[in-house]
Amino acid sequence: MVASLRLESPLPSAYYSHHFFPVSTSNNRTTSQLDWSRCHYQRRPPTCSLVVQKFPVKSSSVVLYASSGGSTAPADDETMEPPSSPPEGSKDRRKVVQVAWEKLVRWSRSWRSKAKTDVLERANKVVVLGGGSFGTAMAAHVAERKAQLEVNILVRDPQVCRSINERHRNCKYFPDHQLPENVIATTDAKAALMGADFCFHAVPVQFSSAFLEEIAAFVDPGLPFISLSKGLELNTLRMMSQIIPKALKNPRQPFIVLSGPSFALELMKKLPTAMVVASKDKKMADAVQQLLASRNMRISTSSDVTGVEIAGALKNVLAIAAGIVDGLNLGNNSMAALVAQGCSEIRWLATKMGAKSTTLTGLSGSGDIMLTCFVNLSRNRTVGVRLGSGEGLDDILSSMNQVAEGVSTAGAVITLAQKYKVKMPVLTAVARIIDKELTPTKAVYELMALPQVEEV
Repeated sequence: MVASLRLESPLPSAYYSHHFFPVSTSNNRTTSQLDWSRCHYQRRPPTCSLVVQKFPVKSSSVVLYASSGGSTAPADDETMEPPSSPPEGSKDRRKVVQVAWEKLVRWSRSWRSKAKTDVLERANKVVVLGGGSFGTAMAAHVAERKAQLEVNILVRDPQVCRSINERHRNCKYFPDHQLPENVIATTDAKAALMGADFCFHAVPVQFSSAFLEEIAAFVDPGLPFISLSKGLELNTLRMMSQIIPKALKNPRQPFIVLSGPSFALELMKKLPTAMVVASKDKKMADAVQQLLASRNMRISTSSDVTGVEIAGALKNVLAIAAGIVDGLNLGNNSMAALVAQGCSEIRWLATKMGAKSTTLTGLSGSGDIMLTCFVNLSRNRTVGVRLGSGEGLDDILSSMNQVAEGVSTAGAVITLAQKYKVKMPVLTAVARIIDKELTPTKAVYELMALPQVEEV
């Protein structure tokens, strides 16, 4: 597997070639060749299908490359000529695929050989605030990156602290998974934060303000804060990018958000995972990318902090809706329709708030939505399934040992929707169900009775 490959839409990181439909033009060149040439000399990828799907061409004509954020083509592409249509009936497609793949692999190896590692080399200490499942999994991942790196987890539970330090296991969340020996737990905030190069914030959103205010005196004003928490503060509608600077009384506190389709259990198992780091400071995003990227962790970068945060918050509410559909046994058609509608609602609100639409089709948007809505490991989806099966919300929440952020976020989302004048029927229905003002069954029929409108 080539760890540095991920194709997104739009396509900043892959060259594609146009469909070849020979249409004569005045200068005897096909329209597709003219389009290809125009895109090539403008140094932008043609918006079209992969060349290897259909026709064999010379190896020098196949362009496919992956990028970790830039869009600079490999050097040997400078002399490329537009590909011509192959002979009729040609069957040598396997060769085309082989050439394309080998070119990609060569470029990827070249890129990896030049990748910087100075951030990881210079780092001596990382602190993770919160010893829950995701905080523990992230601590384990960072610790695996460098044996000499001291990774502190700040926890509240003395039993969890002893378990991590004495048995190298988090007895509450991962009793069967061994943690690296350079992971150390503590209940002392001052000791945990002293000398830290990076700080991962893994405290649930609704508790973050109070927690951060308690430890603010021990936080260095230049310490980069990487938020792992997804959601909106219920009373203030603030996201973590607003909560952290205010609670620490430092509007210049370096802030990065890490998001994407990632279950803590699969991180602990070292299964391949892709996430995105977003920061308004590109150097900071690049530094965190360097710190985290590994054979089993692919990290993309973004400057769209709002898009990454709002997508991460709203997908939890949508996951509850998806779980309700499953709990009611309404079938796959209704599940697909509901999630599609929910994705549109997230896009409508997020773009009104300033998010880029491309962010919402990336890892933190579509990627996280698919994982959270369709996989049973999702806490928010589980809440929805149990609601749809007839259980009461209070009983569900009291039986869980982890926080389902979507429950608290639902009400805040609807307040935001009203503020930005966006109609969000699916997510509003979830908020009404959580407030016990609407039953899951009635919500479904009310949604189906909405006016038939043009899709937007």
